Amino acid sequence: MCRGMPWGLAITLIVSFCAVAQSPPTATAGKLAEGAAPVTVVCLGDSVTGIYYHTGGRRAYPEMLEIGLKRLYPEAEVHVVNAGISGNTTTDGLNRMEADVLAHKPDLVTVMFALNDMTRVPMETFRENLKTIAQRCRERGAEVILCTPNSVYETPNRPIAMLETYVKAIRAEAHALAAPLADCYAAYEAVHNRDALEWAMLMSEDIHPNMLGHKVDAEVIAATIAGRPVSLRDVAPLEPAIPRTVALVTAGTPVRVYAMPPFDALVGPALERVQAGARVEVTPWPIEGKTLSAIEQEAKQVRELKPDLVLVTVPVAAVEGTKEQFIRSYSWVLNWSLSFGVQEWDCVAAAPFAADPNLAPEAAPWDALTREIVFASDLGCVDRVPGDTRPVAEIFDAWLEGQFKPAEIAAE
Repeated sequence: MCRGMPWGLAITLIVSFCAVAQSPPTATAGKLAEGAAPVTVVCLGDSVTGIYYHTGGRRAYPEMLEIGLKRLYPEAEVHVVNAGISGNTTTDGLNRMEADVLAHKPDLVTVMFALNDMTRVPMETFRENLKTIAQRCRERGAEVILCTPNSVYETPNRPIAMLETYVKAIRAEAHALAAPLADCYAAYEAVHNRDALEWAMLMSEDIHPNMLGHKVDAEVIAATIAGRPVSLRDVAPLEPAIPRTVALVTAGTPVRVYAMPPFDALVGPALERVQAGARVEVTPWPIEGKTLSAIEQEAKQVRELKPDLVLVTVPVAAVEGTKEQFIRSYSWVLNWSLSFGVQEWDCVAAAPFAADPNLAPEAAPWDALTREIVFASDLGCVDRVPGDTRPVAEIFDAWLEGQFKPAEIAAE
């Protein structure tokens, strides 16, 4: 995992968000507090709810919500079901209510739509769909929370002014239905109004939030359920960071790697040292002399290659433009380096300092920003601590050995 983030975004930023969503405890909070029976929560929504590239491809805000509820109610047995599907609208959500929501016999259903509805579902239909979803849940004994989505960058397909009309409609329907409201949009906009760069650090690209943003969603929803805040700022990326690679190497199956230097030359020997006889097929990703925007365009080919492991090491020399431009371009390099849906291959990034312990002082802010973006994307990070001057090969070897230790423990 990357070292702590110098700006302190993951430490100080998220803790203030729950103030936006304070409300009396829900009926589900009473069940969680009693702990007498398991509690099931289903999160219904679109790609923001589902597990896709923009959060590292392994979990999203529903999974973070489960962590948050377990922190708030450590004695409770709680299970959160992710029922988010890319491209869905409230109409699609209605069509799959029985199979994807009600079949789980939920105690509580969270409903988050709008980003697709605003492009093809008329407002009147949108509001009627929200009512029907809530009614069907309540008929089966489930409590309902309506959630506003995250805010977005202005794009032709999703003008912010239009999105805000759908957000207002969600708020109005929550009031009309006497349903709790998790106002995630307000939480994002509170950050945006305070500092646009901090808001940019919540976004994976134009529309979708990264994992740091998903923690905001989860904190707001958890606070709406419990009537009190919870912090998820310290939840680290999952370990091992490269589960597919570990499984393939352990099974003696060839591993296809797409790697930027210097790891294109290091990964094969390193895996062989960790697992004797490991078979590694490396395709170099040459980046020397290229700008970050050029690397971003090249990253679009990764999904066609379908590797087992991608190693991203963007050098400081590739930096161009403002910090916001760097955040957006670097995030897209990571996004394109992952499969679209649930992670089909591993993706890991390395901080510039990991590859070169002799970075110039002026490179330090970009090195730190790289760590922040990787952490916000919920991805593994090859790094070194200050004062560690070992060769990068030794740093990488030690990191890889740590990745295989959980598998060794599980096998014992």
